[in-house]
Amino acid sequence: MFDEVGELWQRYEETATLILIDVPIGLLESGNGGRQSDGLAREVLGPAGEAVVAPPVREATRKRRYPAANRVNRRKAGRSLSRDAFEMNDGIAAVDSLLRNVPEAKTTFRESHPEVCFRAFADEPLSHRKRTAAGYAERMRTLAGFDADAPPTVQAAAEATAGAEVRVADVLDAVALAYTARPGPGSLRSLPADPPRDPKGLPMEIVYRASSSLDASAETVGRDSVE
Repeated sequence: MFDEVGELWQRYEETATLILIDVPIGLLESGNGGRQSDGLAREVLGPAGEAVVAPPVREATRKRRYPAANRVNRRKAGRSLSRDAFEMNDGIAAVDSLLRNVPEAKTTFRESHPEVCFRAFADEPLSHRKRTAAGYAERMRTLAGFDADAPPTVQAAAEATAGAEVRVADVLDAVALAYTARPGPGSLRSLPADPPRDPKGLPMEIVYRASSSLDASAETVGRDSVE
């Protein structure tokens, strides 16, 4: 486990070729339309689309208090900033700074989302919310269907992080991203297929692995490699 993304990069910068993270990469400076990647992910997930949180505009990530961040987001994006999004501020800002200042990191880190990954593995919408017992079991079965070694991998990771205040559901999410990153069935794809870049040149995409696209306009994306 790492306390912040800089430590993760220091540990793997010499060996990693792909690191998937559940942190928004590529931020809008203004505009009320939101990121295309988030909109497509919500469409793909259907009722579970509420799991996709709209990130703050870049300026709002630099605010340490919610009222200030919310004011900036309302002024720049025309919408309020959710508490869930604000709680991600420090992580988003740290990733944004790293990728803007370290070219090698910019080509290694890509954004993903666990629920999109599970949806792709299952090849159909999931029925239960992930933080319920039924949802956990459903996602574990989905991972097992993708790779029989996944359940013991989740168990080992959960045991390794015991006492670190990490929820088992979060361990499951991390394993889903790891299986998405490593070579396996299907191809590495993204929502959208041809992601736009933000004003700083960072791609605004959500990566997943599947044999066919989740979006009718999607195409196979390259860089099919792992750390």
